[in-house]
Amino acid sequence: MALDDTRKPREFKVVGTRPDRPDGIDKVTGRARFGADMVLPGMLTGRILRSPHAHARIVRIDTSRAEALSGVKAVVTRADFGDVPEDVADVLDNCMAGDKAMYDGHAVAAVAASSPAVARKALKLIEVEYEVLPHVTDVDAATRPDAPVLHEGRQQETVPAGMSANVIARSEFGHGDIEAGLKQADRVVERTYRTAATHQGYIEPHACLATMGSDGRADLWVCTQGHYMVRNTCAAILGMEQGQLRVTASEIGGGFGGKTVVFLEPVALMLAGKAGRPVKMVMSRSEVLRATGPTSSTSIDVRIGMTKDGKITAGFAELRYQGGAYPGSPVDMGAMSGFAPYDLENVKTVGWDVVTNRPKAAAYRAPGAPMAAYAIESAIDEAARGFGLDPLEVRLMNGADEGTRASYGPTYPAIGLKATLEAAKSHPHWSAPLGKNQGRGVACGFWFNFGGDTCVSLNITPDGTVTVSEGNPDIGGSRASMTMMAAEELGIPYDQVRTIIADTGSLGQNEVTDGSRVTFAVGLATIKAAEAAKKEMCRRAAMVWGIDEEAVEWEDGAARPAGPNAGKFPPMTLKEIAAIASNTGGPIAGHHEVNAEGAGVSFATHMVDVELDRDTGSTKILRYTVFQDAGKAVHPSYVEGQFQGGAVQGIGWALNEEYIYGEDGILQNAGFLDYRIPVASDLPMIDTVILEIPNPGHPYGVRGVGETSIVPPLAAIANAVSAAAGVRMTQLPMSPPRVLAAVQAKAEG
Repeated sequence: MALDDTRKPREFKVVGTRPDRPDGIDKVTGRARFGADMVLPGMLTGRILRSPHAHARIVRIDTSRAEALSGVKAVVTRADFGDVPEDVADVLDNCMAGDKAMYDGHAVAAVAASSPAVARKALKLIEVEYEVLPHVTDVDAATRPDAPVLHEGRQQETVPAGMSANVIARSEFGHGDIEAGLKQADRVVERTYRTAATHQGYIEPHACLATMGSDGRADLWVCTQGHYMVRNTCAAILGMEQGQLRVTASEIGGGFGGKTVVFLEPVALMLAGKAGRPVKMVMSRSEVLRATGPTSSTSIDVRIGMTKDGKITAGFAELRYQGGAYPGSPVDMGAMSGFAPYDLENVKTVGWDVVTNRPKAAAYRAPGAPMAAYAIESAIDEAARGFGLDPLEVRLMNGADEGTRASYGPTYPAIGLKATLEAAKSHPHWSAPLGKNQGRGVACGFWFNFGGDTCVSLNITPDGTVTVSEGNPDIGGSRASMTMMAAEELGIPYDQVRTIIADTGSLGQNEVTDGSRVTFAVGLATIKAAEAAKKEMCRRAAMVWGIDEEAVEWEDGAARPAGPNAGKFPPMTLKEIAAIASNTGGPIAGHHEVNAEGAGVSFATHMVDVELDRDTGSTKILRYTVFQDAGKAVHPSYVEGQFQGGAVQGIGWALNEEYIYGEDGILQNAGFLDYRIPVASDLPMIDTVILEIPNPGHPYGVRGVGETSIVPPLAAIANAVSAAAGVRMTQLPMSPPRVLAAVQAKAEG
């Protein structure tokens, strides 16, 4: 949808302020209901039996003893599901294993019982005969010709002949001549970088409650980032009409991309249908880590050519991402985003999608981009430091700007990369002195931002208050943002608007909450819905005044004559128009449905200081500053929170977090005691600088901010640690043993 980008900049009264969050009281008092909080009469407990093997053929499943146990009301295996459409076949296989268990923790059967104790006992009574098969969990090992093959016949035509069948797809982006560009360079940095798989680390585990009536109608209460996605996917898997399944989103205790897919929901519906009673399922933390999507582990080769004055003459990267047991790693987005902050004449990226015996990868805030940025920004930093150049100046010299042809194809409109770099350069952090064993790192990051199907309804009540209904779970402050934009457009106070999250039966299709799309796309639809309501209220006022509708305008929360020729009438406020709505035509509402386009790309620059303990290899984060373009910060406190949250998750990814698999293919650290995410004592206060370069594709200039903030931290921290250690770190996480080994190796020559 094209927008009118000729609108003049406006002065905002509500947008840009910091009102209280609308869900605050519910959450601090415990009134808010999350995924596991819903209960229904006669509810059963659902539990999953999971594979103890990394790769095994399922020879036989005998559920008879479990079914005979008192209190067991239903048992489900893959045999209970029929044929499904091809586009959800892998989704079903991930929810309930078919012929093979593909990873440690893969679901193979499920029970619904009268209590958790009975359910646990029933799982022990299910007999599964496995034929254990060779497995592979490392991305590079999976690409070798002799690697165990996970799937036959899945390789796409883009993959050259002779490669391992585990290499599923190839993607390529770029322009120019890499070899010619490298010949122009005074220095070429060529390295291989590796990153570990990390989990989103949301505090609330997956949970759902399902009911299935004898008439085929079903309801789901679920913690998700997209309940329309849950409806559509589950309906396809169970062979239902989408309208027969209503899905209601609970409050969500974190998602970060990890709740954009289904794991329990189809199984819960099948159990509820067989049992004839509601079934509630809640994952344990071990199940979350073993069986839900982390991000990919990666292996990335980079070549960067640079002249002695800092000009990048060529950039090349070959990226290998493992997406777990099924195709679909985010390697294509990594290949598109890695060089996106730069204006390069010669650039090329090649991405390989690889399958391994790990849980299917899921999105994790800017999926694919942090790993690519880590490798490329590390190489740029090393090249710049090799010439004794200022890393910020090098990035400014090569930075993308309006009119730049992006490394992945399009030409940029107005963008904010250089604004973030200039802000970083002039910030006191950049010139602050460093002490012994301390290092400072900077890095840039990029994210596309999405739009997509969006539907909003805005209803004006008889007393003049307003309700906005949207179809995206509030995972980052969207209720506050929609409330603020509706209040801004209508010209009324913030506290006279309430935003609710509607179920799938109440609004048209809404895309999943991902890609930093909600403030942009739902905000756009909210503004348009408010405009529709304003137009109707102007029509009602014109009717009362007996003048033409075109002679009435909306200003400061009231209908007014458009000029002296329209007549002299006192303004009619929204409240006054609402009070007489029954006498002027009935209820007043505004609706807007759109497949939103024009989501502006987003850039950030991060700066971090670290201190290295050379005796232990441990790293302490001393200072951290985020510079990011928000387009227009609707609620600055939420924007700052997004900036800080991405930085914190990046700190964990860079220093501590990783999936550790044993030689047997079993996950060794399936709990928060051993999978260590950052806690408050690990972190400094994270400073933020909000830049506002308006996005021409949005009426208020909004850009999504939720994902870009996780893209630069890996590289910025690696650059800082490398500076402090005096040795280039090329593998994440930079855990104390790994850093200590690198420091000692350098000392030994």
